[in-house]
Amino acid sequence: MTHRLRPTYRHPEARAYRAPGGPWDLPSLDALLTAAARTSGPLVCDDTSQVTLDGAALEERVAAVAGGLRTEGVRQGDVVAWQAPNWHEVVLLYRACWRLGAVAAPLHNQAGASEIERMLNVLAPRAWLPVDELRARVAALAARGAPVHNSAALPSHLAVALFTSGATGEPKAVLHTHRGLAYKARTMAAVHGLTPTDAVLMPAPMAHISGLLNGVLVPGALPMRARFMAKWDPQSGLDLIERDRTTFMIGPTTLFVSIIDAPGFTSERVESLRLVSSGTAGVSPAFIDDASARLGARVKRSYGSTEAPTVTTTHAGDPAERARDTDGRATGAARLRVSDPETGRERLPGEVGEVWLRGPELFAGYADAEQTRAGVSRGWLRTGDLGTVDTDGWLTVVGRIKDIIIRGGENISAAEVEATLEAHPAVRHAVAIGVPDERLGERVCAFVVASARVDLKECRRWFAHRGVARYKTPERVVQVDELPLLAAGKADRAALRTRAAALASE
Repeated sequence: MTHRLRPTYRHPEARAYRAPGGPWDLPSLDALLTAAARTSGPLVCDDTSQVTLDGAALEERVAAVAGGLRTEGVRQGDVVAWQAPNWHEVVLLYRACWRLGAVAAPLHNQAGASEIERMLNVLAPRAWLPVDELRARVAALAARGAPVHNSAALPSHLAVALFTSGATGEPKAVLHTHRGLAYKARTMAAVHGLTPTDAVLMPAPMAHISGLLNGVLVPGALPMRARFMAKWDPQSGLDLIERDRTTFMIGPTTLFVSIIDAPGFTSERVESLRLVSSGTAGVSPAFIDDASARLGARVKRSYGSTEAPTVTTTHAGDPAERARDTDGRATGAARLRVSDPETGRERLPGEVGEVWLRGPELFAGYADAEQTRAGVSRGWLRTGDLGTVDTDGWLTVVGRIKDIIIRGGENISAAEVEATLEAHPAVRHAVAIGVPDERLGERVCAFVVASARVDLKECRRWFAHRGVARYKTPERVVQVDELPLLAAGKADRAALRTRAAALASE
């Protein structure tokens, strides 16, 4: 049974944002991207099907797919969900949903069966396109019904529902409006100094805010060429950068390290790259220095989340040392503060506290209003991240309050990993932690108390049996007789991290 998703968070400055000349004085995403596509050359390139669509061809297919969805009963406010890797059909589905005023809801390509079931229960979509049917379904949709050329979307309508991992392990559907994402697309094009002559290579999943923003929205709004990779392969990535004259890439540090380590890498082969941005765990000054030298590009850090995409980074023209040593300054009208996690009192410049955010790019809430109330305080998004802000407004993130493990750019809930392990008949208790890794930022390490042997092989079998994505499966399992506990009776995660580090050095 379908239902309508509705915003559960209202921006405190909404009236000012909507005023003429304000950050929300923008058309819908459909209107914004359609206007840009009318002037574009090659816009969308798919490395698996070898399909390349210029603006006119893209608009023709969007109208056709929208017509097909309308014959299936999709109307304004309905949810359309799908699962797919980075295929060009994903762009068609996003755009067709927005043409109809429907809500696009992509599910991560690696999500397991049980995860998909839980997410679909949250969404209750009007239409669902599983990965094994998607290409055929999209082709069939494009051949049915009259093309839809007129948009039913308004700037205030919900545009997407994107899932992110929460501290509880429960699905958290993040809602964004057309005007919030349209604002973000235009803002980031300006902040990065991008132009229609640039070209982006996008291996990050387009079910993520990063893939959506930097693979669909920014390229579509300029417009500029975007090439999608369905599966990351460093050698293929290196070849595509050289062939396409790629100028812009964004992703986790492991992606760029793998390019540099690829056979046949030379700085000459990536000389077209001029801007690289990374915003996940492990973006150290040493990485910035090495990648800048090897890639010959401006390499910088950025900070954001599914709820608040890229709210800080260095801007075009900012000092290089700021890109190396900080996570940047606020973009556009975004505002940030560092607060005491317990009292909410704002901390002084340079003091460590929880990073709080607000601005026109912030989400319209989670689908679950209770989750929204838990994550927002007095109009500010509480990120769960620890950081400092200096007197000039430069942010440096130093850690996390939430137990989220970030592996190769993927957010993994420790609670979800632990719940999966503790569902095993032999496991009595489990704690999952992130251990530092030079290539991936972090890897998942699990400590288990069990009545029988639960090794890495058994762990992999169990996670596959439970239908959990492979990237969430622990890569090290340590079986112990008992877990160290804090005075309150909770597991001492700091002690376990120390033990994991000691084991890794043996």
